[in-house]
Parts: sequence; C-alpha cells; structure tokens
Amino acid sequence: MFDIHGWIEFKDPNNLMTRPIKPLLQCGAMLCLFYFVTFMVMYMASSGEYRPDARFAHARFIMLILLSPILFKYLIQLTTALFYSLVEKTRFINSHLVDKNKVSVLIPAWNEEVGILKTLNSVINTDYPELEIIVINDGSTDKTHQLVSNFIQDYERTPHQANTPVIKYLKLPNGGKAKALNQGLCIATGEIVLTVDADSVMDKKMIANIVKRFTDEKVAAVAGNVVVGNRKKPIELLQQLEYLHGFWFKRADSNFNSVHVIGGAAAAYRKAILEEVGGFDENIITEDVELSVRLLAMGYATRYAADAVVYTEGPSEWKCLCSQRLRWKFGRLLTYIKHRSLFFSLSKKHHPYLTCLVLPVAIYAELALFLEALLLTIFYGYTIYTGDYIPLAFMVCFVSAIITLQVLFDSKMKFHANLLILAPVAWLMFYVIDLVEFQALCRSMHRLVKRENLEWQTWARVGIISQAVARQVNHSRVVTEHKSI
Repeated sequence: MFDIHGWIEFKDPNNLMTRPIKPLLQCGAMLCLFYFVTFMVMYMASSGEYRPDARFAHARFIMLILLSPILFKYLIQLTTALFYSLVEKTRFINSHLVDKNKVSVLIPAWNEEVGILKTLNSVINTDYPELEIIVINDGSTDKTHQLVSNFIQDYERTPHQANTPVIKYLKLPNGGKAKALNQGLCIATGEIVLTVDADSVMDKKMIANIVKRFTDEKVAAVAGNVVVGNRKKPIELLQQLEYLHGFWFKRADSNFNSVHVIGGAAAAYRKAILEEVGGFDENIITEDVELSVRLLAMGYATRYAADAVVYTEGPSEWKCLCSQRLRWKFGRLLTYIKHRSLFFSLSKKHHPYLTCLVLPVAIYAELALFLEALLLTIFYGYTIYTGDYIPLAFMVCFVSAIITLQVLFDSKMKFHANLLILAPVAWLMFYVIDLVEFQALCRSMHRLVKRENLEWQTWARVGIISQAVARQVNHSRVVTEHKSI
C-alpha cells in the first residue's frame, strides 16, 4: 500500500504490485520544468528591459478584441460564482421540500468489472433514507454480470436494517448508454432519478445534498460535483485540476438556473419531467449534455450542488483522454446544432445569461481554439521581442490566485490540497488541456463535414481508489470480494 500526502495508490493489474516511484518521478520532472519556466517569466518581468515597438500596437489591440467575449464571460462567471453560497441559503430558506423524496439510482454498466462493486457499495452506504438502486448491464462481455449477480445474492441473504436500499438488475443486449438509462427509467419508482457511472465512488452525503436542491417544481435537474479520484500521474493531476477549475463556474450557472452541462457521472432529475420530455436521446453520444440543454430549452431550471461529490476515474493514458474528449466535443457540437434555436433566444422562459452569454461564447471559444496557435505565437513573439513580460506575469499570478481560492473554498478542500503546489504553474497545464481539446475539435469537425457518426469509446480502467478517497467517502461497509462463476 502507498499513500503519502494524498498521492494515489496504484496496483498493477498484472502483478498487483505497488509501483509509486515512476509516476512520482514523472510528476517531479513536470513540476521542475513548469516551475523553471514560471520562474523565468517572473524574473524577466521584474528585471527585464521593456523595448517598445509601435509595429506591435495594432496586434495587441486586435488580440484583446478577439479574446474580449471569452474574458467577459470568464469575469462574469468568476464574480457571480462568489455569491453561490448566499443564493443557495436563500433557496433553502424558501424551500418546502426536504430529503423526503424517494430516489432511484441508475448505474449503467458496460464492461465495468473493475469498479462496479466499489460503486455499488458507495451508493448503498450513502446517508439517504429511501433509496432504490438499478444496475443496467448494457451487454457487457467481461465479468460484470457475474460480479453483480453474486453481489446481489450475497446482499439479499444478509440481514439488513430498516430503509435498506433495494437493488434491481437489468441485463440487456448492448444498445448504448442512453437506451440503457431509458430502460432503467421504465422500472424506476423514485420521484428523483439519479445517474452515476459504474467507475465512480459516491460521497456519503452526495444524494442528500443533491436532492435538497430541488426546491421547487421548476427545477428539473441538478448537477453533482465530479472529482477525479486518481491523481498520481501527470495526466491524472491535469484532469483533477481541470475538473476543479471547470466545476467551480457551474456555481455561476446555478445562480441563474442555467447549468447546461450536467454530466451523467453525477446527475439528478425530477422523474416526472424526465418522462415528460421523452427521456434520454439515443441518437446523440453525449445524452447527458443533450438532456440538460433540452430541459433548459423547454423552460425548466437546472442547478449545481457543489457539496454533492462523486469521485470518478479519469483516463490514465493520453490516447484514452483524447478519445474521451473527442466524444465530449462531438456530442456537444451535435447538441448545439440540435438546439440552435436556443442561441440568442429572447423568450421569457429562457434566461439571457444562458442564451446571450454562455451558449454563444461557448461556440466562439471553439472558433478561438482554432486560432489559438496563431494567437499564442503572436503574443509570445511580441513578449520576447519587446521584453514586455508584465502581462504574462500578471496572467500567471491571476490564474494561480484563482486556483488557490478554488481549492481553499471547495467542499473537499483537504482532498484537493495537493493542487496548491500546482497553482503557480496551472497556466502551463491549461495549455496542455487546450492541446487535447484542439485535437478533439479538429476530429469532431472532420466527422461533421463527412457526416460520420461516432461510436462509444472506452478505456482500460484499473480501478484506482486512493486511501484519501476512502477517508473522504468514509464507508461503513467493507467491500467484499466476489468470485466469478
């Protein structure tokens, strides 16, 4: 076992030996390189000589104009996110709904033998009184069926206290995640339907915290806070940082009842509304995002629960990460095309924050991503040529301050404490994320032009669960070993 300062334990799937040294060396090398570059930027900003050149004046102005929509949206979200706690308190005061709704947890599973039992145990051990669990096996070809069947048999033979969750199991031919969720929805009996991925671990208070956001009948869906649980390799730390930073801005979206990306790894829906709108779209590969936007298009409200935490396993290989982002990007673009009438809508049932700011700038950001290499070349060429490192140094300090504040005010601050050391070099890590997003955008556009579809991609999961995650979740039940048939 290996656990030091929150680093993740990794068990080799072949020999089950703990191997922490190589990832630590990789992280150390990355930090040394990024800190060196950051130090040089700050050094040049404080001691370098600025050599102004009038030929670059127009270039600077044009770059500022091009980036102004994105910067404006960023500042609006950053400012309004600070009022998230105050808005939430006001909503709770005016709420007449407590955690009295029955909840149905849908767990779609396709070849999830590695993590499905951890997911089941985490849901069973949540602090919620009335709960049913529905596992939907979407044509798995591994040991998922044997593991789940054995688990349910052992679970039903074990004496339980009152309000013990009921487990239902559907074994279906492979038809896709959306179809599996719709099948689970047909047998769900809860007023609230919650989805969670079969490679995730649910925090003990997750369900209670997400359900209490349904403060009135117009709230159709609530997004949970997804945290990357594996954080040993540089690629995993990158995703932990990205998720923390990105999910923070859902606070601003929630203030305006306009969370338009509700990931299926931690999502709750009002079942009556879900049935009214026709369930999940089986033709778009990101069925969760499409449903979020569809609910907003129909005039419903969507919110975010920062303290409803689900730990998930992010891709640990670059190829897998690129494939995941291709699916996300392609599905999101298809969603925007399908609901294009929502853009700049002035209808009273749509919030202008969503229709006139968030959605249009989301498309604009994709266009800017195409030009990012050119813009960065101009910016850094100007910086080096003129010695004007002050703007770059300001950006470094600004991003570092934002990441630090996000860590300190997160509901899982102790878990994310390891990111504090990354805060000064986060600006460089975001460039790596942009590179991954750029390849996904190019491949998505190619598919759109060629009118090609995209099949569901998966990656080899290794079931990474750290001792830090285990302490956060605080399970009361020991995960039992199950032999396959």
